[in-house]
Amino acid sequence: MARYDVYGLGNALLDVECEVAPELLVELGIDKGVMTLLDEASQNKILARLGSAASKRTCGGSGANTIVAISQFGGKTFYSCKVAKDEPGQYYLNDLLECGVDTNLKTHPPADGITGKCLVFVTPDADRTMNTFLGISSGLSDIELVPEAIANSTYTYVEGYLVTGETSKQAAIAAREIAVNAGRKVALTLSDQNMAKFFKPGLLDMLGTGVDLLFANESEASGTQDLTSAIEFLKTMSKSFALTLGAKGSLIFDGHTLIEIAPVPVNAIDTVGAGDMYAGGLLYGITNGLDWATAGRLGSLASAKLVTIPGARMATPDLQALLTEVMRS
Repeated sequence: MARYDVYGLGNALLDVECEVAPELLVELGIDKGVMTLLDEASQNKILARLGSAASKRTCGGSGANTIVAISQFGGKTFYSCKVAKDEPGQYYLNDLLECGVDTNLKTHPPADGITGKCLVFVTPDADRTMNTFLGISSGLSDIELVPEAIANSTYTYVEGYLVTGETSKQAAIAAREIAVNAGRKVALTLSDQNMAKFFKPGLLDMLGTGVDLLFANESEASGTQDLTSAIEFLKTMSKSFALTLGAKGSLIFDGHTLIEIAPVPVNAIDTVGAGDMYAGGLLYGITNGLDWATAGRLGSLASAKLVTIPGARMATPDLQALLTEVMRS
């Protein structure tokens, strides 16, 4: 029996969230609705322009959001990442531990440097735009891996953003190989349409001969293809997949059947972390005895509720209540 339900690998980023008007994004020359990598000077310039508006911070990164959600649902999780020996890095470690997540940070002492930050801009249409300075996280490598934990996890979950750095990409490939050699399963999320657009060869390297579960949204999966063609393409990349379609719900392929998950109508005010939460609900479900359809409904309900509040996290009692609701339905 596996010690952990899910082992996650991803960037450790301190999220700084701001509500802004679209005009500010234009003024700052920021592409709306996607994630853009910045150097430290460029990010600091934006922070200076935002002033006190950039005061709300939480520990994030796409993979971390998913792993924390799984832990909040009641799953057993481990997260490997890289932070610096600074106040944000210590804050990040403490946050993971408080959320019940085991981590390499307990045994891998942080190095000198700067912990990464992600500026998350939320516009009135509930869209999220991210400007990221990876900081020391750009140096994530196989040193941060804990092979014993990977070999004792039902799934290893890899964040697609790791494709942007050579050492982090190689760490993702190494984690996949360790999991496969241990007879465990591998899940990967494409993370962002810019990753699929500009880093496709690297993502294919991370996928290797294919994974067990792939997460994507419509824009990441489709590209220039229609949805039907995209679904067939995903089947060649993964044994199963979850394809989120925004307000239209989602599709899950369990390896045999394509399952339609109905949307949960809500008034969205902030879509930050919605895909991460969906992945958390689905991964928790399939590693804790739920069938794929029920696990998909849990992911869908949790992500729908998340977008009705600011930020990428929900309170643990609220997530537990959603799990109870889905189990009863």
